[in-house]
Amino acid sequence: MRVIISMLRGINVGGHNRIKMDALLAIYAALGLRDARAHIQSGNVVFRTSGKSTAKLAAQIESAIEQKNGFRPSVILRTPAELRAVITGKHFAKERAVTPDRLLVYFMARDPGAEASAKVMAMNAGFEELRMDGRDLFINFPDGMARPKLSWAAVDRALAVPATGRNWNTVLKLLEIAEALDASPNTK
Repeated sequence: MRVIISMLRGINVGGHNRIKMDALLAIYAALGLRDARAHIQSGNVVFRTSGKSTAKLAAQIESAIEQKNGFRPSVILRTPAELRAVITGKHFAKERAVTPDRLLVYFMARDPGAEASAKVMAMNAGFEELRMDGRDLFINFPDGMARPKLSWAAVDRALAVPATGRNWNTVLKLLEIAEALDASPNTK
């Protein structure tokens, strides 16, 4: 069984789309996903699966959440190798002036294409710096994330693909959890 990292968009944010993590883990278990582990309350779940198609798996998770909770969040999936590539890739994390609490990765369900990527990169982001790498958009917030100049609604419209953001510390922790699960015995 392989390990997968799932990130749900818009869970437990601003009092909307509320779901307790134990209820979310129960949904994953009901789908036959093994050894599911949640990280923080924003819909991060690492699990094992024998499924091959991540697109099909994401749709199954979305549907199961909708059936149980009445809302359908986008579910973005990555393998540990894909998350490791995000961490070791060419982005801001290796630059001295960038701190982990000011770096966000916007994970997309699929590559938005050259035209959408160009639209995002051409946006006026104020002091925020953007770098696109396939299905991942890296954003450095030198003045902090509290009051960004970049419009999330405009980014979403330009990308036109399901996406969700995670700060750098969360990205690192998700890989740590995935690697620990991958190294542990499969409980079947």
